[in-house]
Formats: sequence, C-alpha cells, structure tokens
Amino acid sequence: MAEKSSKPTYSADQIQVLEGLDPVRKRPGMYIGGTGVEGLHHLVWELVNNSIDEALAGEANFVEVVLEKDGWVSVTDNGRGIPVGKVKATGKSALETVLTVLHAGGKFGGGGYKVSGGLHGVGVSVVNALSTDLVAQVRLDGKLYEQTYKVGVPTGDIKVVGETKGHGTTIRFKADESIFETTKFNYNTILDYLRHQSYLTKGVRVSLSDEVANKSYSFYFEGGIKSYVEHLNKGKEAINEPTFYVERQQGDVTVEVAIQYADSFNDQTRTFANNIYTPEGGTHLTGFKTALTRVINDYARKNGLIKEKDESLTGDDVREGLTAVVSVKLPDPQFEGQTKSKLGSPEIRGIVDTVLSEYFAYYLEENPAEAKKIVGKASLSARARLAARAARDTVIRKGALDGMTLPGKLADCSSKDMKKSEIFIVEGDSAGGSAKQGRNREFQAILPLRGKILNVERARLDKMLSSNEVKNLIIALGTGIADNFEIERLRYDRIIIATDADVDGSHIRTLLLTFFFRHMPQVVEGGHVYIAQPPLYKLSVGREKHYVYTDAERDTVLKDLAEKAEAKAKAKPKDLAVEASEEVTVQDAVEVETAEDLAELAMNTPEVGEATTEEATSGIGVKIPGLSVQRYKGLGEMNPDQLWETTMDPEHRVMLKVTIDDAEKADAIFAKLMGDEVSLRKSFIQTHAKSVTNIDF
Repeated sequence: MAEKSSKPTYSADQIQVLEGLDPVRKRPGMYIGGTGVEGLHHLVWELVNNSIDEALAGEANFVEVVLEKDGWVSVTDNGRGIPVGKVKATGKSALETVLTVLHAGGKFGGGGYKVSGGLHGVGVSVVNALSTDLVAQVRLDGKLYEQTYKVGVPTGDIKVVGETKGHGTTIRFKADESIFETTKFNYNTILDYLRHQSYLTKGVRVSLSDEVANKSYSFYFEGGIKSYVEHLNKGKEAINEPTFYVERQQGDVTVEVAIQYADSFNDQTRTFANNIYTPEGGTHLTGFKTALTRVINDYARKNGLIKEKDESLTGDDVREGLTAVVSVKLPDPQFEGQTKSKLGSPEIRGIVDTVLSEYFAYYLEENPAEAKKIVGKASLSARARLAARAARDTVIRKGALDGMTLPGKLADCSSKDMKKSEIFIVEGDSAGGSAKQGRNREFQAILPLRGKILNVERARLDKMLSSNEVKNLIIALGTGIADNFEIERLRYDRIIIATDADVDGSHIRTLLLTFFFRHMPQVVEGGHVYIAQPPLYKLSVGREKHYVYTDAERDTVLKDLAEKAEAKAKAKPKDLAVEASEEVTVQDAVEVETAEDLAELAMNTPEVGEATTEEATSGIGVKIPGLSVQRYKGLGEMNPDQLWETTMDPEHRVMLKVTIDDAEKADAIFAKLMGDEVSLRKSFIQTHAKSVTNIDF
C-alpha cells in the first residue's frame, strides 16, 4: 500500500479574497508605512490632508486637531462637508462609502477638486480600518449628520442628530491598540506638521489642542512659504535680502519656490506636493536642483565671477547654506507608495526647472550685490571641497578602512561583529583609564578625547579634518564622512557619549551631538547614538550601598536610610547583636541635622568626593550611623569596578537614546547654541537662568 504524502496541498481552496477593509488590517504597513509611531501619526496626516484639500479648493479657512483625554483624536474643518447622498455604485451614502470602500473618493475625477492630497479616498478609509472606534459628523444644509463605526464597520445608518448653522466635517477616532506599537500621539510631532500646512496654505488658521497637557497652539500666515523660509533661518545671518520668491502656474500645475542663503554650511530644502511633505524629494526636487546649479553657474561665468579654466560649481557647492521651500500643486499627483514620501510625477521636473530657471535668473540680474554674495559663498565652498577631498583621501581612504592603524588612543574591542560592539567616547585620559580597565574587552571599545572637540557648527569639512579629535572619531567609527559616508561601514552598533556631570562635560556632549547631527545624521536616525547616565552619588552605610542618578532619588534613599537608622535605634539589644555580627565595620554615628552637617561629612569621609550643601542634603534631620556620601563629577573619580557596575554593564546601566523627533527644532537649537549669533545665546541664557538648579550638572 502506497504511503500518503505529507506535503501540504496548494489548490483553489487556499486562495483568500480579502474584502472591504480587511486588506488594511492584514497589511497596515502597505498603507501607512508601518505600525510604529510614524504609522500612528500618519492617521492624523490623512485626515488633516483631507481638510487642507478643502482649503486649497477655497472652501475652508479653518482646521483644528484635538488630542482628547481618553485617547481619541478629532480633526475638524469648516469646508463643504463630506456628501451624505447615496452613491449609485455602492448603494450607500457617500459618507459611508468613503469610510468603508478603498479607492473611493473625490480624487478620482468628477471635478470636485482641482488639486488634492487626501480627498476622502484611500486615506480616510484606512483611518477607519485601523481604529477601534470612529465617529463621523457632517455639518451640511443646516443639519448635523452622524455615523459611528466599530473596527471599520458601521454600527448603524447615517442619521440626523441636530441642527447647525455651520458646515464642514469632524472625524473622531481611537487608534486600535492591537495594531499599533503605541497609541500615544506626540504633540510636538503634530504641531510641526501643522506648522508646515499653515505656511503652505496662506490665509488658513490651523490649530492644535492637547486636552491631557492642557495646552494649545494656532498658526496663521499670510506670507506663505516665504515666511516659512525666513522662519527656518531664524537665528542665522541671511546672505540675500530680499528673499527670492516666485509663484507661477503652467497649465494645471502651480509652482512656488522661496530661496534664502544664510551664513551656515547646511542645506535645508523642504519639498511639498499638494501640501504633503515629501522628505525623500522626487521629481520637483530634481528639477529644482538642476535649475539652481545651472543658473548660478551661468551667471558666474557670464559675469566673470569664476574663471574659464576653473571647474564649474557643483550642486553641493551652490546648496551650501541654502534654505529653500519648493511647493507644487498638481492634479492627480503620482506618489511612490501610499505614505507619499516621494513625488513621482515625471512632468513636474521640467515644469519646476523652467519656472526656477527663468525667474531666479531675473533675480540674480536684478540683485547683483546679492548674486555676488551667493556665488562667492558657492566658490568658497568649492575651494573647501577640494581641500577636504585631499584631506579625506589621505586620512580616510588610507586609514582604518584600508587596513592601516586605528587611532592610537582607541582601545578597540576584540569582536568584529558590529551588532555586538559598542564604543564609549569618554572625556579625558583619566576617565579613559578607568573605562579601559572596567570594560568588557570583547565588545566594548574606548575612545578618550583630549579636551573639547571642534565646534563643527561653524566649520567646513576641510577644517574639521585638520582637527585630530574629529579625525580620530571619524576613523574609529569607520563610516567615512561627507560624500564618502557609508552607514554600512559603521563599526559599532552603539556609540555611547560618556562625559562628566559638570559644565565642561555638558559642553563636550553638546559638541559631539552637533557633530553627529550635522555630519552623520544617519547614525542618529539609525538609533546608534546614546548618552551614558553615570550615577551622581554613592550612598553607603556599612555593607549597604546605593548608586543614585538624580537628586530626587538621593533624597528618597536618604529618607529610607534614616528610617532604618531610627528603627535600629529603637530595636532590642539582642536584635542589634545579630545585625552587628554581620557588619564588617561601622563608623561612629553622625548626626545629620542641617545642610552644613552633611557637607562637612562629605568633605571628611574617606573615599568621599566633593559635595556642596545643596547637592548632599534635602531636609534630612536624623542620625544616620556610618553614612558615606560620594558625589561623582567625573568618570575618572570612579574605580574601574564602580564604572563597570554603574555605567558600562549592559545588565544594569542606564542610557538615553538620542533621537530626532523634530529636525526643524533641532536645527534651530544647534544654530542658536553653537552658532555665531551671541545675542541668541544671551537671550537663551537669560530666559532659562532662573530654572537652573545645579550649575555643575
């Protein structure tokens, strides 16, 4: 008798047809990019885009987003309102159709909208599919219509629930916790997105309210993207005044471009299509870059600002210090993916190129002084680029990547597995010595810094590569720099900044973060940069020891120790005899009643470091026998075993992961704190000085 095959069968019975909104719940990443924080916020973007579409059509001038206390989010506009009449193709109301049928909406033709980003199509139905609950309200023809949904399915027909004088749409939803990794929305992330929308849609008020934190903010700009560019350059010295701005229409396509150069070295170009931010660029960005490079080179050659024998300026040269916003509005935009991060419409490249070529050339001719400054900055960038190339070729390409010696101060780990390896960047040789002795040599590398590294906020690449500390850091990491950068060559999965808990340590940490943000943002975005959190204090009584990381935690431990001391004082003699036999040594009882008492204790206890009265006490008025307090201001003050136990041991250490939640704000704060504008830093210090509680931390 033949044996039956155990192989699984594949037949027509195995073919599944997902109906309605099931495809979205089965594969949410196909529609919103993922189920993490970005995907969660994408639900809000879809609804906001629908409301902005009403504004672009001239039908709305108000959009409001509310983060409610119970985890709900609502988006309201005063547009025309989603239609409630029946759709012949579905036999359902238009409201139910766009909320339950994929690829149904006003963006697929019919003349309802000239341009669109959302338009009650795929996006709003996706929001419904990925929500446990959704309530849609439409104000239309003096009536308030409402329909509720559970997991994308209507709980009943649309109904009239009241009368209203206004018009528009409100969508309230609660994201499905079984789908998303988190359902907590970030106020600042949404605020940043709404700021973009307000700048891009002149004359529309956009607001955000957080009922949990009890805060709100509104935007209203008449200047549009010109105001946006000037906002991005706040705190920097502008090279060209006035800001270049053009708005032109070719056929059904509207192109808006604003350009301003600043005394910085970074390119801040933001691109939008139908008000949708396209972080990956696309055809509009390609057209912009091509035209900008050609126009500046043509002007420079024509006016003798660069010699005939000299090389033409590259795209990187002409974009140094550039701040620009490129916004296009077009019918039926073709995005690459549902998340709309990159514009793919091929005709837009030529249209943007044509508009910018013509009008930016006019601008340069009409503003020769500004044009000379722009060309001069680009030419200086070109010279620096050539110098940097020579330095990079000798320092990087002939460095560790090709088998030559790593930096002499680097104590490398034995593991060659990047995923298992980590590097500690420590302050000074003293900390480096303790870290090298305390580390696990298999997977932990140590790179000591000699003093403060170069402030790269105000330095080009050629100057950076002349700095030994920066050069050693680049070689140690292995990624290269600038156009030679490759994230795949990163030698360590975790880059841990471990500086002292004082003013100098904070400054060095900021200098390192500036370097990573400006020149290796991929390392930060990839989640590779961390800040070590060594303890501030060691509190000891006999064998009992506590490492604490904050002043508040110190106070809690001191109170616990005080309670134990008080309980021990009240205990019977026979109980104390047992405890005493277990202790190695106990110092004489010290009465700690005032700040001065504990400060004196800290200064006179062996093994004790500096401690100010404010650092060491917090209203403790008790007797704590044998109390020892050590305040750590530098990693070099720790013994290797202490440093391992508290700061380097993966099982027990505390670290902060560095992320970029708001690149725009991060750029502004680095420019403010690390740039040349002294007045901005002065204002910042004056604003925050009163909130500083510990100047050494």
